[in-house]
Amino acid sequence: MTFFNYSVPPLRRKQINIAVQDLEGLWHVQFPLGKDRFYSKFYTCLDRTCLLWSLLLIPIFGTAQFFSVSWMLQAGLWSTLSLLGTAAMVSWTYYWVKIERLTWVLYGWVILMLLALLLTDLAIFLSWGKVLANLCPLWLGMSGIGYFGTGFAVRSRALLATSLFHVLGIFILPYTGGWYFLFTGTVMVFSLLVLAELQWDMRQPINTLP
Repeated sequence: MTFFNYSVPPLRRKQINIAVQDLEGLWHVQFPLGKDRFYSKFYTCLDRTCLLWSLLLIPIFGTAQFFSVSWMLQAGLWSTLSLLGTAAMVSWTYYWVKIERLTWVLYGWVILMLLALLLTDLAIFLSWGKVLANLCPLWLGMSGIGYFGTGFAVRSRALLATSLFHVLGIFILPYTGGWYFLFTGTVMVFSLLVLAELQWDMRQPINTLP
């Protein structure tokens, strides 16, 4: 028995057959694209979480890159958004991780997000120069750790590749010509949208509560 499920590609179009635990909070989005064509897609609790974080990250990194807004004001605004996003993530995914016996993964993400948020805010309010100069590597690194842990837990090549993508982003940052926040936001948002719109590989789902 292999560690990964090689019978499916790392990423593919979403399948119609949906696991029982994915039915909890499932969204079915459908709207017309023309006279005889419709856009129709299902979004699980995990997909919704990815979409939410992608929407939250756009103003966070976009403002830091393009607008001269007080760092302290940004810290307050984005900390509030991040805490709301974290709370929504826990609320939406807890049922799924409980069935899949992956509550430690969810708690791990919460710890990583809160730690990154705490370091960011302390760096801003206490003027920690070295941390301020490395906010982008900090967030890419924390996200990379989260994706690695999740990918290992669910045996997903797609999530492990996403982790590597974030780590590579850290090494590319010095060559982005000062577009650090735009580049970081692009890496993180792009990854989240891909994971939300496509179905990624994982081990066989667990269909009963422990």
